[in-house]
Amino acid sequence: MNSHDTFRQTGWFGFRAPHTTGALHGLVLLLSLIGPAKTPVLAQPTNVYALRSAIDEQARALEGQIIAWRRDIHQHPELGNREFRTAALVAEHLRALGLEVRTEVAHTGVVATLRGGQPGPVVALRADMDALPVTEEVDLPFASTVRATYNGQEVGVMHACGHDNHVAILLGVADVLTSIQEILPGTVKFIFQPAEEGAPAGEQGGAELMLEEGAFDAPSPDAVFGLHVFPGPVGQIAYRSGSTMASADQLHIVVRGRQTHGANPWGGVDPIVVSSQIVLGLQTIASRQLPVTLTPSIITIGSIHGGVRGNIIPDEVEMVGTIRTFDEQVREDIHQRIRHTATHIAASAGATADVTISRGYPVTENDPVLTTRMLPTLERVAGDTQVVISERMTVAEDFSYFQREAPGLFISLGVTPLDQDPAAAARNHSPLFFADEGALLVGLRTMAHLAVDYLAQQ
Repeated sequence: MNSHDTFRQTGWFGFRAPHTTGALHGLVLLLSLIGPAKTPVLAQPTNVYALRSAIDEQARALEGQIIAWRRDIHQHPELGNREFRTAALVAEHLRALGLEVRTEVAHTGVVATLRGGQPGPVVALRADMDALPVTEEVDLPFASTVRATYNGQEVGVMHACGHDNHVAILLGVADVLTSIQEILPGTVKFIFQPAEEGAPAGEQGGAELMLEEGAFDAPSPDAVFGLHVFPGPVGQIAYRSGSTMASADQLHIVVRGRQTHGANPWGGVDPIVVSSQIVLGLQTIASRQLPVTLTPSIITIGSIHGGVRGNIIPDEVEMVGTIRTFDEQVREDIHQRIRHTATHIAASAGATADVTISRGYPVTENDPVLTTRMLPTLERVAGDTQVVISERMTVAEDFSYFQREAPGLFISLGVTPLDQDPAAAARNHSPLFFADEGALLVGLRTMAHLAVDYLAQQ
């Protein structure tokens, strides 16, 4: 992700596992009762309860391993499309579990399939693996000291967005669900994705390329779930139905005038003045041309460059920016209005404006039916007072591509220590970003229960 919005907080979450004495004994008994029969047994609520208890017991037993995985991955971060070590670690463990494993999907992606012993639908779980070109400033015994080359520049590398947590959590989920494979009703696909933060210049990557290369093929998921860590009380889960994260498109405008001496501006056409008028004109699109009660939108110009000295009016000015929306129709409308505004302002001064809009990640939109359906699972795992509705976030996520292929739910997991104010904590992408490992077990249980509850409800 590219930045962070603060969640609406409602208290803190301290995880206490439910009492599961005898859960594994009950599971063994359940397996003996199932025997070789092919008839699904999960229609009986008591069987579902035994399944859930087994998940929690196995999850607690794995907590130390999840922390170890997370620290190892954190200490050895890799940039997008270069996650070679991380992918090898993931593939090795998934193969050891006996799963069907496919590697080198979208360069370094890993896709694994777990086929349950009982018939049922297909669910996909996704974790992103890439780190960022950020030099870590957190004082940890496993802090990153990795250096790499990013777009031709030497940079530090850090898991400043918390993807190390995501990988460790999903590895744990694969372990837990494999342990109950015989009574698992359906199939689970584990998607370990590279380059969520974007591929290097000149390369393709991420969720879109994984789909092009068959990540959702044979079998195709009926639903997909994803999780992301954010500043928030450790273990708290935040969700939102409908549009959750914005689309992100890149804006590039070149204004061409006619060069002249700065002492005689009437002898040419000043692209700097025209560009200034365009910047102001673009701000009226969201504030004056669109119904502000319908959906938020943002047009930001982040870079303007033109000219070489103060007494020369240049030929052209280049502007670069970003466009954020929460609705696909509004997205298309804004693109048209930007072109109209820029070109007509330029024409009114005798200049021209070439507008290029490169479409980025779509809107991350949680399926309302799926969200409502899975809310009881979130509340059962975290506690109903520790599941909150998040505000919309103007960051973008390429999990949105998976949601275009299957109904999806993308949730957030708080990782701010209980003695810190989440509003004051370092945000994602900061060199000071810190994730409390107390959230890892909550994340594992949440993803495992989402998968199993969805499968069992069928």
